[in-house]
Amino acid sequence: MTWIFLAAGLVLAGLAVLGVATARVVAAARGLNREIAQINEQFNFKRDLRG
Repeated sequence: MTWIFLAAGLVLAGLAVLGVATARVVAAARGLNREIAQINEQFNFKRDLRG
């Protein structure tokens, strides 16, 4: 019975690690999307200035 509890604890710990990694990836993707949008706006502004 102890092995079952140990295995269940390890599964929960692994899921917690995956959850933290997922949250970090989502946050990084949002930051990258924000930077890409900002650079795109700069290109559009420069293109408008050229006429």
